[in-house]
Amino acid sequence: MPKRSVRDAEVKGKRVLVRVDFNVPIDRGVITDDTRIRAALPTIQLLRERGAKIVLCSHLGRPKGKVDLQFSLEPIAEQLSQLMHTPITLAHAVSGPDARGAVEALGDGDIVMLDNVRFDPGEEANDAALSERLARLADIYVNDAFGAAHRAHASTAGVAALLPSYAGLLMESEINALSNLLSEPERPFVAILGGAKVSDKLAVIEHLLDKVDTLLIGGGMANTFLLAAGISIGASLAEREMVDKARDIAAAAKEQSVALLIPSDAVVSPSMDSKGSIVSVDDVPEDQAIFDIGPATISAFAEVIAQARTIFWNGPMGVFEKPSFNAGTKGIAEAVAASSGFSVVGGGDSVAAIEQLGLAGKIGHISTGGGASLEFVEGRVLPGIAALPDEEKK
Repeated sequence: MPKRSVRDAEVKGKRVLVRVDFNVPIDRGVITDDTRIRAALPTIQLLRERGAKIVLCSHLGRPKGKVDLQFSLEPIAEQLSQLMHTPITLAHAVSGPDARGAVEALGDGDIVMLDNVRFDPGEEANDAALSERLARLADIYVNDAFGAAHRAHASTAGVAALLPSYAGLLMESEINALSNLLSEPERPFVAILGGAKVSDKLAVIEHLLDKVDTLLIGGGMANTFLLAAGISIGASLAEREMVDKARDIAAAAKEQSVALLIPSDAVVSPSMDSKGSIVSVDDVPEDQAIFDIGPATISAFAEVIAQARTIFWNGPMGVFEKPSFNAGTKGIAEAVAASSGFSVVGGGDSVAAIEQLGLAGKIGHISTGGGASLEFVEGRVLPGIAALPDEEKK
């Protein structure tokens, strides 16, 4: 069921608390990727145009419930100010007199940003007292933080129960795109899963098995599937305790007529700091480890992706941060971008590959929430979404 949208809220002259996800990478005070900030701009701009008094709320990193200035939102307020060409006031508080004073000074269309909500220990505890303090700052609540929607925190779930609540435009687009994946995918539907561990993606694989036509497995998790197929992987990392589970998944895929593809070749090396060489997965040297999928696998996966009408990709195909082992992830990124089907990409390294290659404009939907998108695709209830009322039938 769609959620009540910010488009339908009467906001003129009202204080609107907007939970955004500005948990962005910062290196020595410089934001290295502002994708999540830019993703929230449509909702903020809509509220400005409609004359709302906007109060932004976000977390950044893990300050563990204490004020830690390295996690202050100050650089984010500056970046948002530049992107919106308007001054953004940072209240150096999460709640209390300083926050209230900054909110009271707002005119219609003005914006204030509360400092890191995780400076307050009540945030991650979903503390009722913090939820009430946040609610007192506003007349309306909008959740546009899909990346934090899988957390039952004070600013994502608690405050939503205390104010008239709405989904932001980003939240709305995330829910729509991921819901379409699960309920009405055009076929063939291909899921591409990578990353280090089978255990991280187990629930996703199990939930997708009766929905997809083909499952492509890469990254470190493919090593566990290779072991399950009786293939020696040399010194490669794998979850040996998950081999039986991988075997069960392969058997279930066969039973449900789902094609499950694992690598046929790989890039191996004695260490991730050495140059790699390409070998068949049947010939991995005992003293070397797999760090990427090989060119034959990229080609085979790309052929399947080219025929797909719906694609879901989460997780890198190799050690993407190392130039010697990023060809697999880049190759898949290019194949997904070239596809004429509807594509959804989620997860840090997958999105990073798309962004670095300048392919974002060729992807149907780029999810801002890696963990949240995975849990959504698993079929789990996300607290930040569940707390929002359903759309009223017209």
